[in-house]
Amino acid sequence: DDFERAIKMYPEIALALAPMLLLMLGAFRDERAVRGIEGAAILLLVLAGLIVVWLPAGKLVTFGGSFVVDPFARFLKLLALAGSAAAILMSSHFLAAENRQKFEYPILILLSTAGMMMLISAADLIALYLGLELMSLSLYVLAARNRDSVRCSEAALQYFLLGPLST
Repeated sequence: DDFERAIKMYPEIALALAPMLLLMLGAFRDERAVRGIEGAAILLLVLAGLIVVWLPAGKLVTFGGSFVVDPFARFLKLLALAGSAAAILMSSHFLAAENRQKFEYPILILLSTAGMMMLISAADLIALYLGLELMSLSLYVLAARNRDSVRCSEAALQYFLLGPLST
């Protein structure tokens, strides 16, 4: 029964656990691992997309009805995965030109994508809240990525203060 429940959440589980391994790799390899982590992140997004496609057909419900995977949710998940992969690919060239490549960037996008996928399949308010928080916490950090810029720091602080206030 637990295996059947977990198989419905394999893409989310993969996008939540694999970034932790990539974070450890980046912490030990420092800036030399940026290209490898970007490639691994895109590969992980493609793998999660394949898992979404290979899930059993029909409407899948788990956790007492709070997590639902139907055909429309599959489409939206594939769209979110493709958008995240495109964001990593497009930003890679920009960040390299600006000399601001950091290994944390694709990892934060992966965690944010996991939150997006939880939001897509949420069928009650608790699941919706968990997905929203997972997505937004990663985006708080991405907003403040350029610490030298006053505008970026101010935007991240405002985002960080308004997020919990609205919660």
